[in-house]
Amino acid sequence: MTQEETTYDASHIEVVVGWEAVRRRPGMYVGSTGERGLNQLVFEVAERAVNQAVARRSGSVDIILLPDGGVSVADDGPGVPFGGPEDAGRPGIEELLTQTGFGAGPGDRHDVTLGFCGVGPCVVNALSRRMTAEVRHEGVRWVQEYARGQAITPLTEAGAAAGTGSVIAFWPDADIFGTAQFSFESLAERFRELAFLNRGLEVSLADLRRADAPRSLRFSFPGGARDLVDLLDGGRPPGAATTDIISFEHEDPRMAGVMEVAFHWSDSPQERIRTFANSRSTIGGAHELGFREGVAAAVTAFARVRRLLAATEPDLDTERTIAGLTAVVSVKLDRPEFEGATHRVLGNPEVRTCLRQAVRDHLGRWLSEHPEQATAVIRSCSADRPALLTGTTNSERGGV
Repeated sequence: MTQEETTYDASHIEVVVGWEAVRRRPGMYVGSTGERGLNQLVFEVAERAVNQAVARRSGSVDIILLPDGGVSVADDGPGVPFGGPEDAGRPGIEELLTQTGFGAGPGDRHDVTLGFCGVGPCVVNALSRRMTAEVRHEGVRWVQEYARGQAITPLTEAGAAAGTGSVIAFWPDADIFGTAQFSFESLAERFRELAFLNRGLEVSLADLRRADAPRSLRFSFPGGARDLVDLLDGGRPPGAATTDIISFEHEDPRMAGVMEVAFHWSDSPQERIRTFANSRSTIGGAHELGFREGVAAAVTAFARVRRLLAATEPDLDTERTIAGLTAVVSVKLDRPEFEGATHRVLGNPEVRTCLRQAVRDHLGRWLSEHPEQATAVIRSCSADRPALLTGTTNSERGGV
């Protein structure tokens, strides 16, 4: 290569400002320009509405996939602030949809996180050829239109309104997303999951894209994590369960948060453990490690008290005590710490300690109160140790 070809100086740097930067690199903000990215647009817009419902400021969230390729997200809460005198000092609807910094909150235990990187619905606006906002407040309906990150009409009074609430609709820009389509199934899976993890949350999802085959689902699960364990076990044959579902909720100030845990054993060797941190699905971390260690500690302690393990025998190992377990472990923290930019692994070391102790205590009590099911669990955990569970004590079989 020539000297001219290898020269690199300031003239080679291109500065991209404003929403053009988002439009040039959309994957950095919503993950992709395919189905995954489109679905993420829905989550970015729905995050505020979901948090309104979780905080009991609204009754439900309604999401509709429209026939013309758009999406509508509605809630019946107090409505997004729109810039009136009573909203002084708070971002209004236009700031929310056109400026960064007015998206996700601080992310404490009360917040449900749906966004990809916390910049909020303004990114959806930047990646949409059209967006509309409607706010119903004090009997008045206010509307505004946007396109590609900018407001194209002023906030306008559009007549009387019954009730309160907000509706944000958007139409993704085909220049960016091409012919990609929203996935009803993927959206349904995530909103169903949120309803399991947040008791009292009610979400409806409707698909009107095909006039001959409309479909709709409504998600609300008062049983919380217990209901999710039931769903995860839906593929197992009747009678496969070895134990009843064991569940508890516990707040621990040491981790500045709360935990909700539900689990049971079946006669299958396969484990199904789902973990969540602040309603975000995780692939492991402190909460899962603490749960696994707590289960192993409780089962081992029970086996020793019942003299099913001699003092000289090693503890039951974690992998064997988890075999056949279906579990949901959800923590909601004021200060979650994640490893890596994708927020899939929870790092808070204190969470591991708190989960281990809480699981050991609650499971230990359950084992003592349900000796027959407890014996079945230990029999399964000790399947490769024939000296155990023969119906005799250590001393009766010549043990020390």
